Amino acid sequence: MIRLSAATPDFPAAFDALVAARREPDADVARDVAAILARVKAEGDEALHALTLAFDRHDLDATGWRVEPGEWEAAYHALAPNLRDALDLAAARIRAYHERQRPEGSDSVDPLGVRLGARWRAVDAAGVYVPGGRAAYPSSVLMNAIPAKVAGVERLVMVTPTPKGEVAPLVLAAAHVAGVDELWRVGGAQAIAALAYGTARIRPVDVVTGPGNAWVAEAKRQLYGVVGIDMVAGPSEIVVVADGANDPDWIAADLLSQAEHDVVTQSVLFTDDAAFADRVAVAVERLLPTLATAATARAAWDANGAIVVVRSLAEAMSLVDRLAPEHLEIATDDPEDLFDMVRHAGSVFLGRHTPEAIGDYVAGPNHVLPTGRRARFASGLSVLDFMKRSSFLQLDATSLGALGPATVALAEAEGLPAHALSVAVRLRASG
Repeated sequence: MIRLSAATPDFPAAFDALVAARREPDADVARDVAAILARVKAEGDEALHALTLAFDRHDLDATGWRVEPGEWEAAYHALAPNLRDALDLAAARIRAYHERQRPEGSDSVDPLGVRLGARWRAVDAAGVYVPGGRAAYPSSVLMNAIPAKVAGVERLVMVTPTPKGEVAPLVLAAAHVAGVDELWRVGGAQAIAALAYGTARIRPVDVVTGPGNAWVAEAKRQLYGVVGIDMVAGPSEIVVVADGANDPDWIAADLLSQAEHDVVTQSVLFTDDAAFADRVAVAVERLLPTLATAATARAAWDANGAIVVVRSLAEAMSLVDRLAPEHLEIATDDPEDLFDMVRHAGSVFLGRHTPEAIGDYVAGPNHVLPTGRRARFASGLSVLDFMKRSSFLQLDATSLGALGPATVALAEAEGLPAHALSVAVRLRASG
């Protein structure tokens, strides 16, 4: 963990280094993924079978390529009542939030008599990747699948790595709750390739969403254009802006809630109280050994954790924008003024009683968010990621007469005579 103070002369350079810290995969990952994609494109199911045997240590022909819906439903009903209730609560809130995102089309006639507008339609098929290697995340099923179904996607395909052929019951139950249509026991870059290219067994989709490891993220990056993707997600990150009135244990727990994800996670605290910064650092050290994920969280905190002491919390906000974090907590009594200063953040959690973890599960907004400073230009997963917009227009002879001459002039100026002719012949016909 590094400790910075905005009052020191070397702060600008030190903070530049924090912003520029590289936590992305190296060239070897890109090379290996390219080979996997080429193999799946060429060999289809044969490649999926071999790669699953190598990486997940099970034979798809023996364990089964698909998990059937009856197994999902059985897993749901077999859950402990409190878990089933939690899953239902999360699904209901996620669905309600995303239903409010559905866009409306437009259809109007302008003063020249031109009818113009746009219509939104869902993609025909979408693929959802759900991690299943280091851990199983039913929340990822809900966050990816529910927006797709709200958008109107008719065929929703889920892929997940299944070490030794086993799928976590909670993941199966979440697939049942979310309305998944197909569930395949394949994961890794090869699963993304199957969704993009299609195989004899798995029909291709139009959009692929969902988080994964570095190989999954790289596969999505390389296949963009063959298939639509939500984003290229990197290691998770959290930034907390907190004053000294907070409980240091609360803030320490918030920082560790992301550090436990992966050794390359970044957790950063900004505070205007140096004594509080000390208390949080002590609290982190006290809480770390109590976690079952202590080894991962310790590695992440030591390598990528930071505490930044600023002269005021307002000063911190321009620094936060430079990090453009995936998650941003503003832990103050009245966070609104600071919130108004935020330009770049994937999701913002306001006040002392809104830990980021609540957003990972049951709050409603999506937890699939831009990482690696991509919040400067990207947003979290939404219904719109599963939809596309078609514009339309309709002219009559009168409105064509009003717009046609300018069109002809511009087409001729661009050296496109057929463009000009397609308008001019209609103008001549109409007198």
